[in-house]
Amino acid sequence: MSTSKSSRRRFIKKAVGTALATSSISTMLMAGKKGQTIELAPVQQEKKIYGANDQVNIAVIGAGIMGFTNLRTSVQIPGVKLVGACDLYTGRLDRVKEVYGREIFTTKNYQEVLDRKDVDAVIIATSDHWHDRISIDAMNKGKHVYCEKPMVHKLEEGAAVIDAQKKTGKVFQVGSQWVSSILTEKTRQIVESGVIGDLVLVETYIDRHSPNGAWQYSIPTDAKAGTVDWDRFLGNAPKVAYDPVRFFRWRNYQDYGTGIAGDLFVHLFSRLHQVLSSKGPNRILATGGLRYFKDGRDVPDVIVSVYDYAASDKHPAFNLQMRVNFVDGSLNGDRLRLVGSDGAITMGWDTIKVERNKMDKAPGYGGWDSYFTFSEAQQKEYEKWYKAHYPAEKMSVADDPIVEYKAPEKYNADIDHHMSFYDGIREGKPIKEDALFGMRAAGPALATNKSLFEKKIINWDPETARLV
Repeated sequence: MSTSKSSRRRFIKKAVGTALATSSISTMLMAGKKGQTIELAPVQQEKKIYGANDQVNIAVIGAGIMGFTNLRTSVQIPGVKLVGACDLYTGRLDRVKEVYGREIFTTKNYQEVLDRKDVDAVIIATSDHWHDRISIDAMNKGKHVYCEKPMVHKLEEGAAVIDAQKKTGKVFQVGSQWVSSILTEKTRQIVESGVIGDLVLVETYIDRHSPNGAWQYSIPTDAKAGTVDWDRFLGNAPKVAYDPVRFFRWRNYQDYGTGIAGDLFVHLFSRLHQVLSSKGPNRILATGGLRYFKDGRDVPDVIVSVYDYAASDKHPAFNLQMRVNFVDGSLNGDRLRLVGSDGAITMGWDTIKVERNKMDKAPGYGGWDSYFTFSEAQQKEYEKWYKAHYPAEKMSVADDPIVEYKAPEKYNADIDHHMSFYDGIREGKPIKEDALFGMRAAGPALATNKSLFEKKIINWDPETARLV
């Protein structure tokens, strides 16, 4: 059997699975050459009947876009009931009652939610600058916490959240749903199978091309001092006069948000770290700027950054290049691409594409090479030497199979991620994205901002999730 066919067979067995590997080799090769798409099976959740003692009563703190999105997902989980909501804008509290029932307890003071004995867990979806304080207060009050990403607003806040989770023993999960996706799990299996060889480079981005995507969110016409608790919103942020733009578009301001890095880079770090079982980078360098959305914001709309990942027992040393562009006229979307010595894996929103191009051990000669500059006699001598050192084999495996995986129609990773949170509460199952994992994703993202604004390389300790 030729080396080419042997490598293809090994690849298909690893990447496609036992069922495909047991079919005829000729069928497999033809399918590989033409390209093959395999639909992944969704996670099979055991159907359970939950009694009154197993019901998890939840409250949402921060009923904005992500607050409502998380509620919509959570209430689909059997045995989960919404009992309370907190927001600083009256209109959103009214909307919670319209959607979920007039009996829902509502307040503008999150402490009143934490004081309720009928609340078992809270979803924290506030502006970033409130994440750490509310998370710690909630766990100290005996509540389990689902906290939107990034876990913290500032790098120095992470340790206290990690310590609070350890001290209280409460379930804490960060809301970056790709961590629980079946596509992420499949990619992890493919990487660990070794079919792309040694990982050397990761390229990843999430680009957008709309004002809403760049956080120019709608502002209600009744947004005024009487309907918005501005002083409570400010919290530990600098005291400034009421501004509905800063309140409803808080992601645009460093005082309350973490910009592109905190909103979107965290997703990319979380996904990558789950795929590679990585703890994170150790060197961070970023640049960027405000290129288009000059609407008063003080965060960039374009960031480009690079990261060094040191070798670990889970992966070799590699480099990561990452970007987000809010002015993407190409509508190129998003992807995460892992490039190895023998192939590459490209992750899209709902697909995985695996390409195999095995690196030849023999260097080859001819073509764009110095060989043609040799004298005729030396060319013959070199050919003789080469064949003696490199036995005749096909020099390239350029036509290895391309295999694509896709998520089932209407698959929603949010469901799996929220299910993981409630399984952790009811059954004590391990949480993938706990406080330490969350900080190992949030830390490099916030350090990206630090590098950009301070114009310097940032050194990061991925083990302890702290600045060096």
